[in-house]
Amino acid sequence: MKKLFLSLLVAAFTLSIYSCRETTEEKTEEAVEAVGEDMEAAGEEMETEMEETGEELEQAGEEVEGEIEEEAHEEAHETDDMQ
Repeated sequence: MKKLFLSLLVAAFTLSIYSCRETTEEKTEEAVEAVGEDMEAAGEEMETEMEETGEELEQAGEEVEGEIEEEAHEEAHETDDMQ
């Protein structure tokens, strides 16, 4: 009777360990997939933000360039400051 009980206990313990390992592997795979999806979404968001920032910088540069040209034109054509 003792041997039967111990055998059943060992079998139950083995099954529980196997079940835990399988569950852990599944959860790990799911977590890796979720992280991969999150990283892909973050990469796409970062790319969009970088494009928007680049467009804003380009627009700001054009505005500054226009102001500089305007100032240079005013300085070149004003005669009030030369007297």
